Amino acid sequence: MKIAISCQGCELTNLVDPRFGRAKGFMIFDTENDSHEFIDNTQNLNAAQGAGIQSAQNVAATGAKAIITGHVGPKAFTALDKGSISVHLIEGGTVAEAFAAYKDGKLVAAAGADKDGHW
Repeated sequence: MKIAISCQGCELTNLVDPRFGRAKGFMIFDTENDSHEFIDNTQNLNAAQGAGIQSAQNVAATGAKAIITGHVGPKAFTALDKGSISVHLIEGGTVAEAFAAYKDGKLVAAAGADKDGHW
């Protein structure tokens, strides 16, 4: 299974980015072969609109079935949900800590967006 984490950089020690759509990138973990890779998302950092939907499409293209992020808006949540990608919210911490929390079952899937659009 692949799990995406919104992040502020390409290292496991970087912080989880609290913004889903405008995250600097996503760390994609593959639990089947115990690997990870960074996917750049800078094209959406300054997008006038649609950053959440485009980021959801980028995550879906990796094959991820779960996303860990700080916050997600309604359009992004809907796009992720339609792509059968569960959303798990976390407050702070590093990418490595977020992945460990997910593996340990400490993160539950969100039932909906936790932010209004364009925050």
